[in-house]
Amino acid sequence: MAVNNGLTLAQGASYIELADRLLVVGNEYFRRSWHVGADGLLSPESFRDAKTGAEWLTAAPARSGPTPATPLPEETRTVSLAAAVPALSVVEAESLTAELTATGKTASVVYTLQVFGGAGGVRLRMRVTGASSNVAVDSEVGVAGGPTGVEEDPSPRSAADTTATEQDILESLTLAPRHLRLTQVTLRDQTDDHNELVFEREWLLHPVERTLSLRGCLFYVEDVLSGAGLIFVKEAPLPDVRPAPSRFDMRVEAGGRRFSFVGHGAGETGDGYAFAVLTYGGGTAGRIGALQQYQRCLRPYVPGRDGMLVSNTWGDRNRDGRIRADFMAQEIEAGARLGVDVIQIDDGWQVGTTSNSVNARTAGGVWEGFYGARDNFWGVHPERFPDGLAPIVAAAREKGMRFGLWFGPDSADDFANWQRDADVILGLHRDHGIEYIKIDGVKLRSKVGERNLHAFFARVLTESAGRVVFDLDVTAETRPGYFGLVGGGPIFVENRYTDWHRYWPHQTLRNLWKLAHHVDPLRLRMEWLNHERHRDKYVGDPLAPDTYRPDYLFATVMFASPLGWFETASLPESYFAGAASLIATWKAHRDAIFSGTILPLGDAPDGVSWTGFVSVAADRRSAYVLAFREASPAAEWQAHLPLLSDVAQPVAATILGGDGSATVLPGRKIAVAIPDLQRFLFAKVSLIL
Repeated sequence: MAVNNGLTLAQGASYIELADRLLVVGNEYFRRSWHVGADGLLSPESFRDAKTGAEWLTAAPARSGPTPATPLPEETRTVSLAAAVPALSVVEAESLTAELTATGKTASVVYTLQVFGGAGGVRLRMRVTGASSNVAVDSEVGVAGGPTGVEEDPSPRSAADTTATEQDILESLTLAPRHLRLTQVTLRDQTDDHNELVFEREWLLHPVERTLSLRGCLFYVEDVLSGAGLIFVKEAPLPDVRPAPSRFDMRVEAGGRRFSFVGHGAGETGDGYAFAVLTYGGGTAGRIGALQQYQRCLRPYVPGRDGMLVSNTWGDRNRDGRIRADFMAQEIEAGARLGVDVIQIDDGWQVGTTSNSVNARTAGGVWEGFYGARDNFWGVHPERFPDGLAPIVAAAREKGMRFGLWFGPDSADDFANWQRDADVILGLHRDHGIEYIKIDGVKLRSKVGERNLHAFFARVLTESAGRVVFDLDVTAETRPGYFGLVGGGPIFVENRYTDWHRYWPHQTLRNLWKLAHHVDPLRLRMEWLNHERHRDKYVGDPLAPDTYRPDYLFATVMFASPLGWFETASLPESYFAGAASLIATWKAHRDAIFSGTILPLGDAPDGVSWTGFVSVAADRRSAYVLAFREASPAAEWQAHLPLLSDVAQPVAATILGGDGSATVLPGRKIAVAIPDLQRFLFAKVSLIL
């Protein structure tokens, strides 16, 4: 095997080195090394936490990983390392990116390695060219049958060959710490049919445990003695909707502490999913922070672009029935009064008719095949906007607001029209300055479709220099989900309507709180509604929307990307009198909130708990606390403020909104008192210099 010896690539504290048969990658947080075999496959040798010096891997012989879905032809491959340009560099943080290529006469392997300065692991992707197939061959895993009742020495089962090459492996790691907690995270989308969106299963691993074969995009392994851990993340749609599915994503052999991250999902195109294994310390808070930081490497927070308050009239269920120029002029006036950042028109601005239109039956509405239904489907509706979009966009701009639209990429023929779709969005951006696009109607059916859909997003993001922000609807059908397109923009999480008796503020807060353990809250577009609509559907309900004041409703989503899911011009005056001042305060502190690490506090919201969030600044010397007293009988509550510096300095609390008082106690605890049910407190805590 020929190797270009002695090559080192570096950027800041990040480095990628290839010397002899050793590949070394790292930054200030981690250092990893692999042996490069004659066949070009990698075998892990070391995974070290650069902060503590702790080694994660045992000295046992390693299995190769990554490995392709099907065996490579047996041949010697020439290995080379070269710098590369990230696929979505326009929205990602700066990174050191390289391609390690193992070239053979029959088949070649390309590893894309990406090291972000702020991430505790390397982002990897594998592509094989020239092999017969990239489609994984499914096989049974583990030992057949259950316990027989006959007691036998288990060591023979543990002594199986540990060097055999397995297929379709992302990572195969044998971990050194003896006492490990494994957590499987199951996320749900298609939120039109699901409301509980996060489930966790936990194992305190024991040698008696038989092989575990688990599904998911996220797994955590934590050393219970130190609180240090590893995060396994696959940047893929959720398992049930992937175009190239695998039966499982993680296989764990507890007796040998062997963890195999499985399933490239390359399929017929050869485009495997990116993945990473990240180090962290500090237990749950450190884990949340490390995963959040990784997501912000893929899409950093940009003040003035991200975390905007978007209004969208669809939440009042008039659909496109009221969409017209004079109606939108009223929305602009009301939006300016409330403090909206982006006025967005949902389905109905365009000349074509969709299946969700009030005119769907009479006009033959469609949900894909848009260009087949009407060639100028995405032209501006001439009756609703006789002067085009320019006047209303200009009116919004004069009020200090921007404009957004709804759009459905054409799923027909595996997004064969993706170039035309990109032309539409880029034309709207170029001609009118449209920057916020809600994406809906997506149907991922194949790897070809997935490749074309990603090409659509990549082209728009690149040619708009990252200024176009996509809201990625995950409410229905088969879509990229929470981790399938992190760089694209926020996730439009749910449709909830009072019309259908489906909106409760504590339920939306619950979903945000639970998702925030795993998904950066900045990436979640979460809704608040007009609480006076359809009061008759909630008669006698102590948790009905109208039992909460408007500022509370906004507060439930203000540590996410807020969505005003209503006709702003139809809001009662109490929203302008009560919520507008909180929105103004939130805007004054928004950059600091979203520049910090956002962590859930308290208990999971259920309507009767104390709950909340804290955003801790990067220097750990200040934090923003948002506490909610739901319908809890307790008027006082205490919570630990994780990640805040524990230096021996006093801490002051300044109330910014809501009701009650806050005091920071020794040990970095905060004591909050809120006198009334269903109220909140928003405060900033700072170390006193």
